Amino acid sequence: MSRQARVSDIVGALRGVESATEELNEELHRLTVNMKKLTEYQSLLLRVNSQLDNHAVKKQQAKADTKQFDRLFVQIVNDLTEQDLSHSEVGDAIRRLKQVLEYNAPGGKRNRGLSVIASYRELVTSEQLTPENLQRALVVGWCIELLQAFFLVADDIMDASLTRRGQPCWYKRDGIGLDAVNDSFLLEATIYRLLKKYCRGEPFYINLIELFLETSYQTELGQALDLITAPPNQIDLTRFTDDRYKAIVKYKTAFYSFYLPVAAAMYMAGIDDEMEHNNAKAILLEMGEFFQIQDDYLDCFGDPAITGKIGTDIEDNKCSWLVVEALKRVTSEQRQVLELCYGRKDNESVNRVKSLYTDLEMPKVYSEYEDSSYQRLMSLIERHANKLPHSIFLSFAQKIYKRNK
Repeated sequence: MSRQARVSDIVGALRGVESATEELNEELHRLTVNMKKLTEYQSLLLRVNSQLDNHAVKKQQAKADTKQFDRLFVQIVNDLTEQDLSHSEVGDAIRRLKQVLEYNAPGGKRNRGLSVIASYRELVTSEQLTPENLQRALVVGWCIELLQAFFLVADDIMDASLTRRGQPCWYKRDGIGLDAVNDSFLLEATIYRLLKKYCRGEPFYINLIELFLETSYQTELGQALDLITAPPNQIDLTRFTDDRYKAIVKYKTAFYSFYLPVAAAMYMAGIDDEMEHNNAKAILLEMGEFFQIQDDYLDCFGDPAITGKIGTDIEDNKCSWLVVEALKRVTSEQRQVLELCYGRKDNESVNRVKSLYTDLEMPKVYSEYEDSSYQRLMSLIERHANKLPHSIFLSFAQKIYKRNK
């Protein structure tokens, strides 16, 4: 073999080695990438499993808290009535209070009350979850349920509602009538008796007192706005604007239903920084608006067998989300139907308004709003919940998203 041929063979062999080396390097690179992906998948799987385990633990804890919360009601009633039932002067009034409590406080979804203990667990260390602290959180939760009962008893009278939580409204019971006004005052008074009994001496006691007083005032302002915007027999659709609707919802519903439970838990956990409370408020007030719009929709399109109440927003001339949105979409002829029928008590008028809502595809409009609002809430949580656990707000969102009652 000539020298030139040997050189050619060597060069060919070297090229073969070079090609094989490149293939090997490519294979090593693929293996490295796959190993990295496998590591990422394993890490993701561990996180998912951890989250699932954590979710399962929280779910079990929530069930246990709910049972404890419900059992505590008997003690709450005893705390408020037992000592004075045989009182020579006010015994009869205390027996009436016991009836008022037992009829009006239980029976709801208890989301507000249970949110206190759920939020408190997220905000404190395990060392702070003592039996005494947990009981206090449960009692404060019942204070919010009593505040809710106070508002609902009065609200049902003003709205002339028929049912509440699947049973006749308290004022509709035989022998009650407008005496229910004073009964609602009694319910409000019980809040401060419980706070005094269980929280006096704690560093957050004054904060809780001020929080409940301020929330009551805000809610009553919201109710006033609601009433003056839609007085009986004075139909004026020009009052039903976005700005007025948002103001009513913010003050009448959002403060006490969403901000109050979390703010109470924050104070009990020692968080009284104004900035942190403002951040929580920004998220929770938006959530409250979302909740009320759902409520307005269910008032018209919900199933009374599921919601536990018969909707009366149309008859009551309410500044409802449905009518506010409908007014943006109606033709001149459709507006005349609203002018003629909205706020009327007869079934024909109510049914014409409901038919108009259907013609305007309000269920579809609502569904689109619900989805976009949920995404907006997620963005608010990312933006404002810098130091507070996201789980507090996410648990609220999960409870109310796509609800049917």
